[in-house]
Amino acid sequence: MIPLRSSQRSSNYPIVNNTLIGINVLFFLIELAQSHRLNEFIYTYGLVPARYFIPQISAHFTLGEQLLSFLSFMFLHGGFLHLLSNMWSLYIFGDNVEDKIGPIRYLLFYLLCGLVSGIVHIISDPSSQVPTIGASGAIAGVMGAYFVLFPRAKILTLIPLFFFFPFVEIPAYFFLGIWFLIQFLSATASSGQIGGIAWWAHIGGFVFGIISLKLFALMPEIGASSKIRKMTKKRTTSRIQVIRPISMDNDPNSYGNISINSREAFFGTRKLINIPVGFKKRTFFLTIPPNIADGDKLRLRGLGRIREENTRGDLYLKVNIVD
Repeated sequence: MIPLRSSQRSSNYPIVNNTLIGINVLFFLIELAQSHRLNEFIYTYGLVPARYFIPQISAHFTLGEQLLSFLSFMFLHGGFLHLLSNMWSLYIFGDNVEDKIGPIRYLLFYLLCGLVSGIVHIISDPSSQVPTIGASGAIAGVMGAYFVLFPRAKILTLIPLFFFFPFVEIPAYFFLGIWFLIQFLSATASSGQIGGIAWWAHIGGFVFGIISLKLFALMPEIGASSKIRKMTKKRTTSRIQVIRPISMDNDPNSYGNISINSREAFFGTRKLINIPVGFKKRTFFLTIPPNIADGDKLRLRGLGRIREENTRGDLYLKVNIVD
């Protein structure tokens, strides 16, 4: 299952989440610059359980290097696809969690989830001399928080099935529940790390994200966090909107809702509309005229139900102005 988009809209630009993505990309470029020293670089800044439990190995590292690895390992990646998959998941789920708990708390939450995932990993396999790198433990914590905060959000998902690639909207609780089950089965069926994947780190991060979310939500927002929220407030609603029309028994027309803010209502706007039709989606651009009022209806000819004479009714979209 490949997540493509969440239906949950954030009201602020995810400045911390985007910065974390940028930092991960920067560290990957630093990795590429290491050339023949890459293995030494990964062993020094990755998380190697044996460095903490085998004295003969730990003697080769300073206390600072030992502590730094708990932070640096979560910003390194084993290749472009590893980086891409992690950053895409962070992009999909991280913005909503940051929007909910605030940028400063989100940064602390992310780093702590990564730290806990690393601790769980080294405890699960203390004799391993294989370096563990990647942001997946911290991202698993973000996914755990999303699981609690937005269980009924829809995740647009690509499901490869042989030669077919259907797009399906899956409830977040189901998508993340299946993801966690895969991690758990993979961890219990292996030594905890197989194929370069630290399964127990994912599990530790996810569970800690769920448990610690309430604690972080109770923490008061500091003044800097409130100022950042004001600066990053979105001035537009989501550019892509999913419309789920409803129809009456004998009415050939369909009815739905579209959300815009007061600024868009005054100046007009353009949205990309997705209408689910089974496993497919009908997609088109919709221009909303200026000076539209809350409750006004837009008539889209020929987008309603199919009549018996093989013609279509119309789709009426009620405008909801949200701020």
